[in-house]
Amino acid sequence: MDFSKNRLSISEAKEIDMVHFLAGLGYEPAKIRNNDYWYHSPLRDEKTPSFKVNRRLNRWYDHGLGKGGNLVDFAILFHGCTVSELLQNLSGNFSFQKPVSQQSFAREEQEKQIKILGDFVLSSNALLRYLQQRRIPVDVADRYCREVRYELNGKVYYGIGFRNDLGGFEIRNPYFKASSSPKGITSFDNNADEVIVFEGFTDFLSFRAIHQQDPEDRFDFVVLNSVSFFETARPFMEKHNAIKLYLDRDATGQNCSRYALSLSAKYKDESSLYQNHKDFNDWVINFGKAEKKHIRQKLR
Repeated sequence: MDFSKNRLSISEAKEIDMVHFLAGLGYEPAKIRNNDYWYHSPLRDEKTPSFKVNRRLNRWYDHGLGKGGNLVDFAILFHGCTVSELLQNLSGNFSFQKPVSQQSFAREEQEKQIKILGDFVLSSNALLRYLQQRRIPVDVADRYCREVRYELNGKVYYGIGFRNDLGGFEIRNPYFKASSSPKGITSFDNNADEVIVFEGFTDFLSFRAIHQQDPEDRFDFVVLNSVSFFETARPFMEKHNAIKLYLDRDATGQNCSRYALSLSAKYKDESSLYQNHKDFNDWVINFGKAEKKHIRQKLR
């Protein structure tokens, strides 16, 4: 995929969510305290997590190194690259190999470490509350998800599992976002003329919740589970007369949408619907909050 024509600026790169960026490198927080996400430092070996990301400020600080800054500062240290090389990498031009190999290795290692022990009907109170917080009805989640029990680093956990076409799971719980191997897209083929494309499964579930009254076969669907699988999904997507993209509003998602629009007039970017939110699910969670706040202020 070539996004080089839509290269990110430094200011855009700095706005990329650091927690999501670290997850893409295979790093998950060891603990979360309000806006502070604590990690075992990606920049060195340590036993006690001392690398902090303040998600509200989107800034990091490594207490062991005595260094901190924004995402660009971190990524240059982590990858050992120049600013120019970093921006090319983040824009989708994977011409230099060090960051790609590190990212792939970290993610693949994490996926190999996750062992699925079983999948069941959703029943955990913590997971049901998580769905409620994301404003996803349980009956909708039940149709497409399973409660997955998995082992990681010798410990057993539970999460909401969304199966891909290869048999692997995307796994979510209030504190963890991961995938089991093999990783791939999730497609739903109803022999429809139109296909709707999402980046993550919570966006797909939110869409299905809003459109529960629609006929089951009105649309086909693809959940990429990662924009890196866009090319994998193209044969399925492009057999349709219309392809509607509901990708994330971050730099990666918008670059992917622009790339798709350059390929064919079949593609249409629908993300302006939630332009002030990070993704479709975030829009659903916050829908009406601004209006309610305005009404409360008027009543004071």
